[in-house]
Amino acid sequence: MLEKLLMTVLLVVTLAVFARRLQELTGMLRLGAVDDRLPRSWARKLKDEVVVVLGQRKLLQWTLPGVVHFFIFWGFLILFTTIIEGFGAVYQEGFHIPLIGRWGPLGALQDFFIVAVLLSVGTALWVRRGERPGRYRGSHSKEAEIILYLIAGIMITILLTRGAQISIDRFPYDPRWTPVSEVASQLFEPFSFPVREAIDTVFLWWHSLIILGFLVYITYSKHLHIVTSAFNVLLTSERPKGALKPMHIDLEEMTEEDTLGAGKVVDLTWKQLLDGMTCTECGRCQSQCPAWNTAKPLSPKLIIMDMRDALFEHGPALAKAKKAGEAEYAAAVEKLPPLNPDVIEDEAIWDCTTCGACVQACPVNIEHIDTIVDMRRNLVMTESRFPREMQSALQNMETTGNPWGQPPASRLDWTKGTARQEPLRIPHISANPGADVLLWVGCAGSFDDRNKKVTYDFARLLQIAGVDFAILGQEESCTGDPARRMGAEYIYQMLAEQNIETLNGYKVKTIVTACPHCFNTLFNEYPQFGGTFDVVHHSEYLARLVKEGKLNPAAEVAETITYHDPCYLSRHNDVWQGARQVIESIPGTKYQELHRHGHNTFCCGAGGGRMWMEERMGRKVNIERTDEALASASDTLAVGCPYCNIMLSDGVTERHSDEQMAVRDIAQILLRSIE
Repeated sequence: MLEKLLMTVLLVVTLAVFARRLQELTGMLRLGAVDDRLPRSWARKLKDEVVVVLGQRKLLQWTLPGVVHFFIFWGFLILFTTIIEGFGAVYQEGFHIPLIGRWGPLGALQDFFIVAVLLSVGTALWVRRGERPGRYRGSHSKEAEIILYLIAGIMITILLTRGAQISIDRFPYDPRWTPVSEVASQLFEPFSFPVREAIDTVFLWWHSLIILGFLVYITYSKHLHIVTSAFNVLLTSERPKGALKPMHIDLEEMTEEDTLGAGKVVDLTWKQLLDGMTCTECGRCQSQCPAWNTAKPLSPKLIIMDMRDALFEHGPALAKAKKAGEAEYAAAVEKLPPLNPDVIEDEAIWDCTTCGACVQACPVNIEHIDTIVDMRRNLVMTESRFPREMQSALQNMETTGNPWGQPPASRLDWTKGTARQEPLRIPHISANPGADVLLWVGCAGSFDDRNKKVTYDFARLLQIAGVDFAILGQEESCTGDPARRMGAEYIYQMLAEQNIETLNGYKVKTIVTACPHCFNTLFNEYPQFGGTFDVVHHSEYLARLVKEGKLNPAAEVAETITYHDPCYLSRHNDVWQGARQVIESIPGTKYQELHRHGHNTFCCGAGGGRMWMEERMGRKVNIERTDEALASASDTLAVGCPYCNIMLSDGVTERHSDEQMAVRDIAQILLRSIE
């Protein structure tokens, strides 16, 4: 009787402490800004829960750590039945779960996962202590090891309890189904029956105490993700992967109390705060980050951890002040340190290329880019504190409609070609309002000399294929992608609304562009402001023309070609097949895949507005990628992005390898085979 009473008291106290901590965490989440995350598509959300949470798909992107976590995760789900059996045995001798509690296959499954979890824990400890991967740098490694030891303790005590139960004939399953537990029972055969009963009680209590301690400990540790990860995946943004959160700025209606971006921890949305609580500190995001890989201060993992630590440091006092009243809460918020640079240094925020590698790698769907861009928005629009070289690009976009600062009249210079090329005659959309396609040239395609050649060659291919297309000419303006990623949301909104008005005015439906950044913005972000268009990247469009026989690559190109996947195509928009199909259609070519490609491509270093910022620390991102391309021993590095063209061409030149490797857009390679 005393045993049952004591266990009841422990259960009640533990559950009360657990519930109190969850209530405290929920209160801290409520400090965050509003963010509408009500699921619109429950079918999609259910699929995410099955694939990401139960199927561990993103964890299994890395084989060994993925398999280890898979067995630990599923071990806890299956072995929850043993936890029920353990606590039940305290209250009732020979307890078994109703209906399934004597089913042999369940006992066998329990045995299997006890062993699988123990082996997985051993492997995890070996990786952490033996291999010491760099991705764990900055993580709470000792805390992680404590968790692993606790898991091992749970497994060992339940195995010994099962063995003791078999030895005293109180095991609910036929031992023939549980060979591992049967072996454990042999340890107790030399002892008398009363001693075996005592051993059963001791291990049962040890098992129960570890479980109860574990339940409380996880709410104060990085393993809080055990509680929050399913919710974080459920509440993942339903925006397209490449789309940022819109702000819809109206300067006339703004007050002094309105905030632009995130300046303090309470300016972050509750979902961003939930991201912090869900971080597993696995470092996968860090290991894939181009900035971290080139020795820069940015670590996506550390940004999320620092944000979480700031919340846990100030959250309880803020929640208390909020209950006390608006005046007390406002005073508490006023005393908060700024996120930048007190919590997260400025340099780390500006290192981000918004390539999305961190989001792609994260096993619990943390949205790092939204958090980083929100801090940039505050630094740019509220504090006017940003890298000085950005100022020129932002001013140019605001005054001339392009970051190069060129007059709109120059947007047609690419049609003149070179001295060896004939000028192209391409109608303005007003002269051909029924055109099947609008060619969106983009700023780089209009003003950068290397990419003007790409635009010319792509237009020639469209003419050869007999495509009915038109252009906007001087009416085209920057899509606003660089401004938005730099944090200048107001400039982006101004450019977006202007372009949408123009496109809607001409009733444009299908747009083809050679720029992935333009593609992403036009397709994924303009709908946020009322502009919905069918947008196709030129790699996919060229592949379609080749497949339809409208373009016939006949001349042999006897070269080894490798292709660099642009982040804003492959990772943000799942577009990568077209370029390869075009290359493979060209006679004589030998295709060589880069080590990092597709979803796992490595950034050229120009995204996120980095095109107009200097790299003052570490190695250059474009050189890192150039070296990978040169290591492929290919003759030609094919690209499908004007930014990548600029950055990788500069990288090859800087490596004095122009004679070894040429950088060419896929349109140029295809035209060479056709003409």
